[in-house]
Amino acid sequence: MSAETTTPSRMPRMTLEAFSNVAVLLAFAAVVIFFTLATDTFMTGENLFNLVSNKIVLLAIVALGMTIVIGAGGIDLSVGVAIDLSSMCFIMLIAAGYTGFIGIAGGLAAAFGVGLLNALLINKLKINPFLATLGVLFIGKSVQQLSTQGGVPIYLTRAEFAAPFDAIARSALLGVPTPVIVLLVAIVVVWLALHRSVFGRYVSALGATPEVAWYSGIRVPLVLTAVFVSCSLLSGVTGILLSSTVRSYVPLAGDAFLLDAIGATFIGTALSAERRPSVIGTLLGVALLAVMRNGLLLMGFNFFWQQVGIGILVFLVLGLSFGLRKRSE
Repeated sequence: MSAETTTPSRMPRMTLEAFSNVAVLLAFAAVVIFFTLATDTFMTGENLFNLVSNKIVLLAIVALGMTIVIGAGGIDLSVGVAIDLSSMCFIMLIAAGYTGFIGIAGGLAAAFGVGLLNALLINKLKINPFLATLGVLFIGKSVQQLSTQGGVPIYLTRAEFAAPFDAIARSALLGVPTPVIVLLVAIVVVWLALHRSVFGRYVSALGATPEVAWYSGIRVPLVLTAVFVSCSLLSGVTGILLSSTVRSYVPLAGDAFLLDAIGATFIGTALSAERRPSVIGTLLGVALLAVMRNGLLLMGFNFFWQQVGIGILVFLVLGLSFGLRKRSE
């Protein structure tokens, strides 16, 4: 009698748990199939190339940084500021006649400053990461507006400016565009850092039990500094790639990446049995959001309706995954 009652009761729980773990994969497959059938242009080579090079690459780099921060139990609302200030410094240095190398160094230095300011506010003043990065967000927006006469874009159209931008955004190695190579390098570095290093174990400890991390001898301020600086530097790389693609700096353009980066990271947690951020999960979350935006755009929906679609998608994926997971426990 006990054997007969045990087997049926366990199978549904195991099935629900397995289904919850692949909810993101199922959602991604469903979205791809839907837009393939609903539009004639979604599966074309040109659209897929633009989707990867102009949407997935930039968002994925930012989301990788957000994965590090959320993995440590924090949040970074200033990634858009890091993108914008990096882009602004890069463009201004190129406009002033400096080489592409100096422009990149200046842009990354600006992003580094954003991350360092976040770390100082959190470590020294003991401000909650949400509030600290929110304050940096407001300051960064004001800096941009003050530096550009209220938010006037900076466009570079002269022929001599083309070389630094073409070397970044329009070059390729063995047929692979440079931005894609940058993303691949970022994926490898972040994956090794989070999943194959002492730093990754410290990040996981902070995210799971911060109190225990303090008493276990982990140098928490140093780890948090590395976490927020890494996130800002990755965002700075995105800012340079973005400005190289359009040869301009548009104030507050980085705001568009913030919510998608957070959403992609949390969507990716549905793939983990521990509900922890991971590189692979975040990349799948990025692909899901990017495909959703691209498909809705091809169907004629404007930005505001795209936001509605993204919100519904996030609710469905996370609600389904976590709901099924809870029922299986």
